[in-house]
Amino acid sequence: MNFDGKVVIVTGGTRGIGLETVRAFASLGAKVILFGSKEETVNKAVETLEGEGYRVEGFYPNLSNYEEVLETITKIKNKYGKIDVLINNAGISANKKIEETSSEDFESIMNLNVNAMFNVTKAVVPFMKENKDGVILNTSSMVSIYGQPSGVGYPASKFAVNGLTKSLARELAPFNIRVNAVAPGITKTDMVASLPESMIEPLIKTIPLGRIGEPRDIANAFLFLASDMASYITGVILSVDGLAMN
Repeated sequence: MNFDGKVVIVTGGTRGIGLETVRAFASLGAKVILFGSKEETVNKAVETLEGEGYRVEGFYPNLSNYEEVLETITKIKNKYGKIDVLINNAGISANKKIEETSSEDFESIMNLNVNAMFNVTKAVVPFMKENKDGVILNTSSMVSIYGQPSGVGYPASKFAVNGLTKSLARELAPFNIRVNAVAPGITKTDMVASLPESMIEPLIKTIPLGRIGEPRDIANAFLFLASDMASYITGVILSVDGLAMN
């Protein structure tokens, strides 16, 4: 698998699944641009990756502001001449019961998990159409399939991600732009890694493969879907969850 000459944008690329995805594409020759929410976290991620020998660049636009996103995307396109792959990974989770969830809480989740994804995608699509080629990949979640016991805004937002993915796959297929999503199961991000073993063990028992996912497992799914090996795959929500059980 080779991504030499490919220009890849990864939102939410400063830690966890996003950072590992940046690393994975960069290791295969792509020029990767990561987006983060803060200048300091973006600079830290870029410094870390460059210290590992990868060629990366970072920006921190407000993904909720379409004009700011468009300005950044245009700058990238003008510099590199194209955008081959967009990975919409930025997002936040939630776990409050509905009685404890304010309208502002719900709107905040939808704003980053759905509206921001829409903004970045809308900004990138004209450049992919111009190039008559492109791949858009979105981070969904196993809860978009199973739901979850609390934090209703999060699965609602991921249901929306799935809907956008499937609809855009149909809309953009005539332009040779493929759109897919990856739905991770329980993955060893910073949040999960900080949990005590007493909480992790019961989670593992619900997974037939007998372990929780690693960020690289999700990054590998993105690599496959972005590659020519997946050239006839679009509109798919790919579960990467060890066969998670509801």
